[in-house]
Amino acid sequence: MSRRQEVRYADLVAKKKQLVITDPRAIRALAHPARQVVIDELFSGKVLTATECAELAGLTPSAMSYHLRALEKWGIIERADESADGRERPWKAPAASLVISSQSSSAGRLASQAMLRTTMEAVADQFVEMDADDPWDDVSSMSRSRLWLTHAEAEQFNQELVGLVDRFKKNRTVSSHPAGAREITSLVAVVPTGDPPEGS
Repeated sequence: MSRRQEVRYADLVAKKKQLVITDPRAIRALAHPARQVVIDELFSGKVLTATECAELAGLTPSAMSYHLRALEKWGIIERADESADGRERPWKAPAASLVISSQSSSAGRLASQAMLRTTMEAVADQFVEMDADDPWDDVSSMSRSRLWLTHAEAEQFNQELVGLVDRFKKNRTVSSHPAGAREITSLVAVVPTGDPPEGS
């Protein structure tokens, strides 16, 4: 993909509510843990400078700038308007949500798996780091189920789970939510296991 194509791609996704990543190279750009920390914050509605991103990720500002430019190359993040003091131009997400969708090639599969591992580890860390006396501990949960579904039922199940999450998002962000609201991390996974049935 040429630089001109990359820019056009970034302009295109900026107009969408949902940024869908299918290119394995773009997915690989997401897999770095420091980048995921920043992506999580930007896609939650924050606008951050490179220095603020560096503090979140535990990197130097120059190292963070490298990662930010790599994410910008694929249209995953973009520059926001000038800061109030005009010193450092901040970064923002070009869409309200980010979807990873690439299982069609071996490279796409490997990139998606790397991203998945980092995401799962981050969620596990959040469970471990939660204080035992946190008053919201009663809403903390994780469940794993085994379901026997047809392909059509699995598609419907997946769509309804995504719809449920979207219903509760309510376009709220870190800077726009009701008093008493707290950030909640949810992780929904639908994974077919075993061999596919004959004829599918």
